[in-house]
Amino acid sequence: MSKVSIIVAVSQNNAIGKENKLLYWLPNDLKRFKALTTGHTVIMGRNTFESLPKGALPNRRNLVLSTNPNAEFPGAEHFSSLEEALAACKEEEEVFIMGGASVYKQAMPVADAIYLTIIEDVTKDADAFFPEIKEEEWKETGREAHPVDEKHHYPYIFIDYERR
Repeated sequence: MSKVSIIVAVSQNNAIGKENKLLYWLPNDLKRFKALTTGHTVIMGRNTFESLPKGALPNRRNLVLSTNPNAEFPGAEHFSSLEEALAACKEEEEVFIMGGASVYKQAMPVADAIYLTIIEDVTKDADAFFPEIKEEEWKETGREAHPVDEKHHYPYIFIDYERR
């Protein structure tokens, strides 16, 4: 089976979005996302795909989940379930789950790794949240803290987890 990795940026209260938009714009988080996912498969829900400013992400196999059989996603493959999308992935590849909230929730039981960015802020006005990362299920394998700077208005931390 493929290695299934979740990649996500959350606030301190696990908020990930509002009205189908990211809550924060962190250039270094976007660079990390691109570095980790380029050359791999990314799986996302319909809303996440529709929120991408330029459509399908370049240099990646884009898989979109939607129960609408007539939905079209230019530059991406359409699957009706996470299970179906994962079954279509090659065994040797790493697959990245990139949202949104319902796809993350479905992926948590099958994920092998989580690449988490925590923005040190509490979002009061979010409508999408990431599931709790339970310490008994996940072990931290890496941590890199970053302070506020001219391009980043909040401190943030990159944390890598592997399933126990």
